[in-house]
Amino acid sequence: MTEEPYRWLEAIANRREYVREQLKAGTPVFAASLTDGILLLGVGSGQSKVFELFDRHALAGLGHPADIERIRQAAIDLAHLESFTRAAEDVTLRRLVGFGLSAQLKSAFEQIYSAPFLVELLFAELGSDPARDCLARLHADGTFQVHQGGVLVCTGDPEAERAAQQWLRDQLPPSRPRSEATELLLEAWWCLVHHRTFAEQLPQEPERRAGWRSATQGRTVELAWLNRTAAKPARFEPLRLEQVGLATAASPPPG
Repeated sequence: MTEEPYRWLEAIANRREYVREQLKAGTPVFAASLTDGILLLGVGSGQSKVFELFDRHALAGLGHPADIERIRQAAIDLAHLESFTRAAEDVTLRRLVGFGLSAQLKSAFEQIYSAPFLVELLFAELGSDPARDCLARLHADGTFQVHQGGVLVCTGDPEAERAAQQWLRDQLPPSRPRSEATELLLEAWWCLVHHRTFAEQLPQEPERRAGWRSATQGRTVELAWLNRTAAKPARFEPLRLEQVGLATAASPPPG
């Protein structure tokens, strides 16, 4: 009997390693708080990575599509329940993640005889200004971190994620135009998927720009905008690269 706690701890450690290995090949997603809204970005090859949740809320993630969909649906249900029992303005990311989704993921992760969620997720909540934007990073084991504004990166490699996030925070104040922010996120995406270090050896800007344009050929660049200036309650707007003034290698720059 005295060995049981140690066996459980060993099983949890193995489970964490299994999830990390399964998600290693997943491509990162990003959220950036800017003056006029929150920009979300993901690059995929057929499966969606960026989603609307509620009036001021959005989700982006990597992992198994079925597991992402289960969490997305759970988040939508929680948001609508909160809106019904209180008010739409009372739906907050801290409650959705902290009191709902985190517990669901933790419970699934610790049930060692059932499959865990194969997901890594980030959430965004639009505030009245960038300082009041809320970004949350939710992990497969149910742990989470909440940030006020800034930039958030979600990958399957914690060390690379921290390095990319720090680089983007240095490069991306809220005042950066949306087109420049989009390009910086795509440059960071290219560096992450090609294992380029975010240190002194980081490729120069022309190489980064050429790199993401080449690497996104045959892939779908998903962009979404939580519009701070919109008059309607629903602030989520899907975008195309052309709408933010960018083009891939296959298409010429606009204008």
